[in-house]
Amino acid sequence: MFGYLILLFTILPALELALLLKIGSNIGVGNTLLIIILTGVLGAYLARLQGFCVLRKIQDDLNLGILPNDQLMDGLLILAGGILLLTPGFITDTFGFMFLIPWARSLIKKRIRSKFEKMIAKGQIITLTPFYRSNDHYDDIDI
Repeated sequence: MFGYLILLFTILPALELALLLKIGSNIGVGNTLLIIILTGVLGAYLARLQGFCVLRKIQDDLNLGILPNDQLMDGLLILAGGILLLTPGFITDTFGFMFLIPWARSLIKKRIRSKFEKMIAKGQIITLTPFYRSNDHYDDIDI
């Protein structure tokens, strides 16, 4: 887990910066900034569009009495994609667009679902502790 945090907060920003500098030296600072701004605007638009589609599917499923499992995962991936696209950089933009494109998102969902199934088969438990109780300890929620 610690290795992922190091990758996320140190190596990824360093790679993003190196790539931005390299592209900026090839196409110019203005063009690089323009690309960053355009991907942010396009990403926000796509996240909004995809988000409304997912909300409509959730409402349809709830009206039919179906629990919207896939749509909730879609919503989380769209939110993550929107956040990644608002983060300046080409690597995060690539992943952000992948989270917003429906066919790519379905592949990502399959991988996530497979990972969860393997964790359940191994007996690994994910514990969340978001609730605070008055007797000075947290309750664990096992998923």
